[in-house]
Amino acid sequence: MKIALIAHDRKKELMVKLTLAYQPILQEHELFATGTTGLRISEATGLPVHRFKSGPLGGDQQIGAMISEDKLDMVIFLRDPLAAQPHEPDVTALIRLSDVYEIPLATNIGTAEILLRGLQAGFADFRNVVHETDNKPLSF
Repeated sequence: MKIALIAHDRKKELMVKLTLAYQPILQEHELFATGTTGLRISEATGLPVHRFKSGPLGGDQQIGAMISEDKLDMVIFLRDPLAAQPHEPDVTALIRLSDVYEIPLATNIGTAEILLRGLQAGFADFRNVVHETDNKPLSF
């Protein structure tokens, strides 16, 4: 699976702790991240991380483009709901794209842990089925 990891400034340390705790799961997947978040994850874990620009400089939009091209399977975006973000429209667009393209999205540590444990248990395998059916949505 291809997983995007994004964290606002006051959530970066929490993201590092999350990736350290779930490193055995994450090492089995391809990781993408915005600038500083990706650097901090890579330095702390040694995991390879494809780094985009920082969020305010277009990194959120680069990840959004991957979502719209069906090149991402999961997004963990640890947002800081108590701080104003200069690039809030980009954040909103990224969340919207995740909904439009049915990409699992966690915006807090609790949901992130559930997604990662679900990934380990095989609960995200539906993404593989979607890819195998020429990206046609599944009907449930």
